[in-house]
Amino acid sequence: MALLSAMKMVLAGAPPSDTDGERSLLRRARAGDSAAFRRLFERHAPGVWRFLRDLLRDEEAADEATQETFVRAHGRLGALRDEERVGAWLLGIARRVYLESRRGRGVQVDVDDEAHAHEVEAVLPTPSPEDLLLDRELEGLLTQALGTLREERRAALLLRIDHGLPYEEIASVMGWSLQKVKNEIHRARLSLREQLAAHVGGGRP
Repeated sequence: MALLSAMKMVLAGAPPSDTDGERSLLRRARAGDSAAFRRLFERHAPGVWRFLRDLLRDEEAADEATQETFVRAHGRLGALRDEERVGAWLLGIARRVYLESRRGRGVQVDVDDEAHAHEVEAVLPTPSPEDLLLDRELEGLLTQALGTLREERRAALLLRIDHGLPYEEIASVMGWSLQKVKNEIHRARLSLREQLAAHVGGGRP
C-alpha cells in the first residue's frame, strides 16, 4: 500500500480495533497455536512492512526485516505485558531490526540531539503536512521531503501519522521521553511544511 493511501486511511479515521479478538489470538499464540500467530501476522504485517519500507526505502530489505521482526516476536510473545498494545510492540521490534540492519551495513544511524529540543515555530502557510497527504499530486514531493528528515525523527512522525499511535506509545517504541516525542514530531511537521510550502498556499515560498 502506498504511503499516501495508508496515511489517508489514518486521517479519515481507521475502524476500531477488535481488542477482545486480539487478546484471544495472542493468548492462543502463546499457547502454541500456529494458526493464531498466523492471524496476528496477517493483521499486523502490512503495517510493519510499510513502516520498515519507509525507513529503509528498499522493498526487498523491508521484506527481510518484516520476516525477522515476526521471527523475533514469535520467540518473545511471553514478554508482551500489555495485550492491547500488540501493534506498538511489533513496531518497537521492527525499529530495533531496522537499526541493527543499518549498523550491520556500516551505516551511521543519525540520532538527534535532545539538547536542541526547543525550537521557535516559523510563520508558515497552511495546510498542515497531514492536509497535504490528501492530495495525490503531492505524494512524490511528500516522499522526498520525508526522506530528508533525520532517521529517528522520520520514524517518530510515521508512527504518529501513518500508524496513529498516541504519543505515549511512540515514547515506548522509540525509548524517548514523552516531551522529546512531542518536540521531535513538532519539528518534523515544521520541516515538511517548510519544504512543501511552495506547492500550496498560492506558491508562496
